Amino acid sequence: MSSPEIASLSWGQMKVKGCSTTYKDCKVWPGGSRTWDWRETGTNHSPGVQPADLEEVIKKGVKTVVIGRGMSEALQVPASTVDYLKKNGIDVLVLQTEKAVAEYNALAAQGVRVGGVFHSTC
Repeated sequence: MSSPEIASLSWGQMKVKGCSTTYKDCKVWPGGSRTWDWRETGTNHSPGVQPADLEEVIKKGVKTVVIGRGMSEALQVPASTVDYLKKNGIDVLVLQTEKAVAEYNALAAQGVRVGGVFHSTC
């Protein structure tokens, strides 16, 4: 199963190919995607992305995770979260969201088992 292409990104809106839902923030993995609801894990811009935000994605057998920090990179990614991924043998890229989506799509097109979490506003 391949990772779905992110078809479009603009402020506050993301579309994943093959999915009719428009996301504000989303999680993607080989074969699927869904809304990334920060309230599920108590995530805020600071301290930022928590390991709990990524558990669902890494359980899908990804080799790489791309984290989009927002259009202005307001979303933090603590070193403990990056360490959590690396300890699970997963490569991690932390980028501004437009760059993150481009990198994610390039990896998906190469057939890499890539997942990601993307913040589409600040």
